[in-house]
Parts: sequence; structure tokens; C-alpha cells
Amino acid sequence: MMSKALPPDLLPPIVQAPMAGAHNHRLAAAVCEAGGLGSLPAAILSLADLQSELQALQQATQRPYNVNFFCHSPPTPDAQALAAWQAILASYYQAMGLAPNTASSGPARLPFSHAAADVLEAFRPGVVSFHFGLPAADLLARVKGWGSLVLSSATTVPEALWLQAHGADAIIAQGLEAGGHRGMFLSDDLSTQIGTFALLPQIVQAVQVPVIAAGGIATPAGVAAAKALGAAAVQIGTAYLCSHEATTSALHRAALQSSAAQHTALTNLFTGRPARGIVNRVMRELGAMHPQAPAFPLATADMAPLRAAAETQGNSDFTPLWAGQNTSGCRTAAAADITRDFLNAWCAV
Repeated sequence: MMSKALPPDLLPPIVQAPMAGAHNHRLAAAVCEAGGLGSLPAAILSLADLQSELQALQQATQRPYNVNFFCHSPPTPDAQALAAWQAILASYYQAMGLAPNTASSGPARLPFSHAAADVLEAFRPGVVSFHFGLPAADLLARVKGWGSLVLSSATTVPEALWLQAHGADAIIAQGLEAGGHRGMFLSDDLSTQIGTFALLPQIVQAVQVPVIAAGGIATPAGVAAAKALGAAAVQIGTAYLCSHEATTSALHRAALQSSAAQHTALTNLFTGRPARGIVNRVMRELGAMHPQAPAFPLATADMAPLRAAAETQGNSDFTPLWAGQNTSGCRTAAAADITRDFLNAWCAV
């Protein structure tokens, strides 16, 4: 069964995944200009930075682009739980010569809001995508009222059906192989998470809206396989992390292009939500999924000083090295060339 077709003028078959912290408007624009759908990650941007990035993106390309937001519910900090977590990290702080009270708030990860919509409305992007479900009905109505197509990630068939019922125009089937945060929102049970090529055909069969395959698709062969299984498009992230336009750090790039990239795992140590990254020291020593890690996004605050201190010493012991399970397509090249290779593979099927 083939997924419903996407409007080719708004949603070409190659979608560049939004990867907060690893790129800005330059990568999104390069992908758009090459014939794909570039995506701007907005979850860690202030309103002023969102305005600036949207202006720069709109000046760099006249083609449709995607802007991505999170839809989580901010947690109420638990002082006792945070203190227990800080005690777990205390030996690392001591070894790095850091005082416990140096922890900062870390990068803010804010859910989509009316304030963000006020900024976005002036630009009316062709596509707006969400992670962790969808925004409240009134916010979603604003976005759809501009004529923007709405995408969101599903990690299970029930999530896909929920998204379809609540107004998503297309669904991103995010397989377990995907790098970065899991988009799961109906359950926190990791045993429900399955691979892309098991998940994709099930969602295609279950819903009436177009389905975009994501997770572990890093080569032209992977693109062709996803299309054969019914995908209306593919979303690709990891393969762009070493592109010229990405802002991926030198430490992160080195890890992606080393044998270490063969071992990734889901971890909640860095943000509080399960996210896939290359296994490093802190993941090995504490365990990738820790029951006492603060709720998303509060875990970032106490890990950030350790990350900063380690990175000044040239190591990534405390750095979230986000990556999918398949880094074989992660190469140093122009984003336009990477995009065209994937487009050619899609058209060849």
C-alpha cells in the first residue's frame, strides 16, 4: 500500500530533519535550494532569535521551508529530586574542579506558544512541524489558518492515529533508529518503540494521510527502501550532521566519523527525555537511561557545566553526541550535493 501523495510544491520527497543545536538557517536554505524541504529547529530559540533566523532563511530561499517546535508540558521542578540528581553528579563536578552551584539553566527548550505563533505568523511558512504531539487546538488552528501544512512525529500506530484525528496533515513515522529525541507522547514505555521498516508500513496501512519515513535512512539505498514500503517522503538528519552548512562541533563531527558511532543508545541523561546519541563516558558510567534524571528539559541544567568544562579539555565525556544508528552516510560535503543524491535515489525507484 502506498501512502497518500504529498503536495510536491510544499513537501518534496526529501525532508531535512530539524536538529536543534546542530544547524541554523544556512543548512535549511541549502536543502531548500537543492530541491528538498529544509527545516529550521526552533525549540531552543528565543523569540528574538526565532525572528532573526526566519528573516535570514526567507532571504536565503524563496522555496517553502519547515519550522519545527516541541509540544511538551514544562514540568514543575522538584527540589528534592534535583538535589538527589546533583548528588549523583557530585563526583564528576569535584573531578572537574567545579563548584556544585555553578550549574546554569542550560539551553531552554520551550513548547510552542502563542508568543512564538505571533512571530511565526508574519512569515507563514509552508510547513510547520511538531515533536511530542501537537499544540493545543487554538494554537493549531492559528497555524492551519495561515495555510501551513502541519506535520508531527509518531513512534507507534496509536500515536499516528491520534495525530490524524487531531489535525496533522502528514505523519512522520519515527523509527527506533532515529537520532535525537524520541517523539513519543502517548506513552513513555520504550518497549513500544520499533524500527523504521517495521513501523512505516503499519502506519501507512493505518492512516489516510501521507506518511514520511524517518530513522536510520542515511544512504540512497535507504531512501529507495522507504519509498518501496509506502513512504510519501523521507526525513533525514544524521547524514547532514557533517555537511559544510551544519554547525556540528568539531568534537561531534569527529565522533560521527569514528568507530564510536557504531554504538548509539537512547539516553535521558542530557535532557530528561529518551534521545539517541553516541555512547560516551557518562552514558557508560551512569547507564544511558537513569531513573533519577530530572524531567525534560530540566536535566540539561546540571549536565551543562560538565559538558562545557570537558569540551575545553578537548573531550566529549559529557556531550550529547546525537546520532542515528546508521552513520554510514554522514560525510563531509555540501548539503546541496547530499540532498541531490537522495532526490536522485527517490526518483530512480
